[in-house]
Amino acid sequence: MYKKEQLDTCLSMLKRCGVIDASAIVTTEGLLIASDIFKGTDPAVFAAMSATMMGAAETALIELRKGHVNRFIVETSTGRLIAIGAGSTAVLVVLTGPEAPLGTVLLEMGRSASRIQEIL
Repeated sequence: MYKKEQLDTCLSMLKRCGVIDASAIVTTEGLLIASDIFKGTDPAVFAAMSATMMGAAETALIELRKGHVNRFIVETSTGRLIAIGAGSTAVLVVLTGPEAPLGTVLLEMGRSASRIQEIL
């Protein structure tokens, strides 16, 4: 199985947990690697903006001498955007509803991030 197929399978498995609405694997520079995102959404823009947010958080933490970003969570009244590192060059980003149990989401994301790191 090719890497792209393996990554697509990884995102499909992540969605099967029942609490993930959309997901993407992006490079730390903001390039899209793979996605499972709503129709009508531009995956490339989603990838670029997610990586930009991760980079901004990283810059802020380095400036404050508080280490490196493990993950970030953005919460709104209609959902959560969560990003977690998946190796040194990739980020796994997911979108959930507001009712999704955060512990379950983070557990599934951690498993997926490990698989992604092995694939890449």
